Amino acid sequence: MLTREKLEQHQIWLYIVSLAVAACLGLFFPELMTTLDNHILISLIIAVLMFGMFTQIPFMSIKESLANRRFIMAILTANYIAVPLVVWLLSQFLPQQSPVLLGVYLVLLAPCIDYVIVFTHLGRGNEKLMLLSTPILFVTQMLLLPVYLLLFMGKQASAIVSPGPFIEAFLIIIVLPLLMAIVLQLISKKSDKGGQQLLDVTAWIPVPLMALTLFVVVSSQISKLYDYWDIIAKVIPVYIAFMLIMPFVTRFIVTWFRLDPASGRAVIFSAGTRNSLVVLPLALALPDDWSTLVAAIIMTQTIVELVGELIYVRLIPNIVLPDPLYKDGIVS
Repeated sequence: MLTREKLEQHQIWLYIVSLAVAACLGLFFPELMTTLDNHILISLIIAVLMFGMFTQIPFMSIKESLANRRFIMAILTANYIAVPLVVWLLSQFLPQQSPVLLGVYLVLLAPCIDYVIVFTHLGRGNEKLMLLSTPILFVTQMLLLPVYLLLFMGKQASAIVSPGPFIEAFLIIIVLPLLMAIVLQLISKKSDKGGQQLLDVTAWIPVPLMALTLFVVVSSQISKLYDYWDIIAKVIPVYIAFMLIMPFVTRFIVTWFRLDPASGRAVIFSAGTRNSLVVLPLALALPDDWSTLVAAIIMTQTIVELVGELIYVRLIPNIVLPDPLYKDGIVS
């Protein structure tokens, strides 16, 4: 019998299959699959996905999430000091074209708030702390992402990004699902059964909707990438370098804040895992001549990341931050 726990444990393979099928259909039947290239359809799917994700984020437990101050300080330091520095340095190796930089900055500056919890668990990290930190990470990235874009791109960002479509996408695809999720959490907290049962039902949404989103976006966009392949090929090494560098950079932060191995691994997973599905709607809100390229740059990161996470779950607990060895009661 399929349970939600089993579905979440095997979600990575579901995403890989979705991407593979989408790529094949998009390449071999481009005219058919481009019918899915509809911003309203994609926005609706992502909005439902966001709602499902937000219902699982413990917004009612923000006070509890702040209890472990060293962990919170470490995860904020990793995501908003170390990551931006690494991203800015790596961006110097990219084509200095505004849409390219915008796509990379959008996806690499936003920490993941969904499947990073599952990967943290698989990599022997403290998934409970990771879960409790998600409200803080979501709020902080929404506040700081525009600041970093302005800092890194300045007038280039304002020349490309039209505030109107961005605000509309942000309100419809992020704010509205967020408010609905918070209302549902409040109802479930006050009611005996009905609200909690509905909250349990929404917990099934994220994995299948994530797979559907990947399928729709990739199948409808991949046939358009021939003109951008030379750029995509230059972006991929940057994504790989980011995933290789961040665990070792973050290990120093974990040591500095004196976190235990499980908590430290959670911080490392957070620093190396990005939030492509939250920023994708912002890419789709760009002018038509740039939205395809920026969306492709963002989705490319997702593909690289899914492969990288399979390596992370082995690398991080065994090499980057293994459990301490005990000999005669002494930590070695």
